[in-house]
Amino acid sequence: MSQSIDAPSEVSKVDVFLQELAAIQQPGSKRVAILGSRHVPITHQQLIELLTYALVLGGNRILTSGATGTNSAAIRGAMKADPNLLTVILPQSLSRQPRESREQLDQVTHLVENGANDNLSLAEASAICNQEIISRCQQLICFAFHDSHTLLRTCQDAEDQRKIVTLFYFD
Repeated sequence: MSQSIDAPSEVSKVDVFLQELAAIQQPGSKRVAILGSRHVPITHQQLIELLTYALVLGGNRILTSGATGTNSAAIRGAMKADPNLLTVILPQSLSRQPRESREQLDQVTHLVENGANDNLSLAEASAICNQEIISRCQQLICFAFHDSHTLLRTCQDAEDQRKIVTLFYFD
């Protein structure tokens, strides 16, 4: 009994798999983006912080945004390991960030503000910011809910750009 294989789809999956395997085995540091939901339980934030800490200790550069939750946990982990390996890209200017975020962001050495997006909604500015972040990374680690449309779109865009994407769902 023979099986028919959808060749273009199967070849594409094999190509992606081989690219991911090569990237994982690549020696040296990588530029890893960590993005995720703002609404994250504290235990999950601690795991994200620990993961980021370990990635930085391994010599990887971390890119994230300045929101509370996932991104804040990633910032804490990177800052503990090596603040010079962290870049935070904001969707809008620093003054538009919540007060509790600004206190943390004041400690970040490599901070990129996008004041030109201050006139946009946070959702629109975040989508643009996420695009900038994935354009600079080699790998994306994302923590999302199944209804996190902006984050899921970012993951799809990263896959379309042949980035390694690891997506964790909270629900």
